[in-house]
Amino acid sequence: MLNAIASLTTLGLLLGLLLAVAARFLRVAADPLVGELESLMPGSQCGQCGFPGCAPAAEALVAGEAPVTLCPPGGRALAGQLATRLGVTVDLSGVADKPPSIAVIDEQRCIGCTRCLKVCPTDAIVGASKQIHAVIRDACTGCEQCLDTCPTDCVVMHEIQPTLQSWHWPLPVLAA
Repeated sequence: MLNAIASLTTLGLLLGLLLAVAARFLRVAADPLVGELESLMPGSQCGQCGFPGCAPAAEALVAGEAPVTLCPPGGRALAGQLATRLGVTVDLSGVADKPPSIAVIDEQRCIGCTRCLKVCPTDAIVGASKQIHAVIRDACTGCEQCLDTCPTDCVVMHEIQPTLQSWHWPLPVLAA
C-alpha cells in the first residue's frame, strides 16, 4: 500500500515538474495589445463584425486587416477608443449608434422551425421543433442574427427601455 502511494506521489511530482518546464520553455508569446483591444470590446461574441468572436476581431485589428469601425454593438464610442489605442484616424460619420435592443418572438406567428435557435450565438432562444420559442432577455445581446433566418418574420427587435436599475445620467454633448 505504501509503495503504491509513494510511486503515485513520485509520478505526480515528476509529471508536474515536466509540465512546469514545458510551460516555461514552450510558451507562445501573445501580443498584449490584442488582449487590451479585446477587453474594450463588448464581449458578446455575436459575430456582427464578420469574425467568430471578439478575440479574432482584436487580432485582425492589430494586424491591420480590419477597420476600427468593425463592431456594430460598440458604436461610435468603441470605434473612437480603438482608433485612439491603435493611433489611427477614423471617420465616425458612417458609424451609427443603435440603442440597446433585444429580440422578441411573436408567438402567434412562430411555427417552431428552430432556425433562430441554431444561429443564436448566446443560446438566448429556447424552444423545440414545432413548439413556440421564447427569448431569455438577460442572455440576448441584440446581435440581430435571428432576424434574417426566420421564415415567418416573427422575430422583431425591441429597444430596451431603461429602468431605475439601468438608467445612467447622460454625458453632456460637447460643442464642436
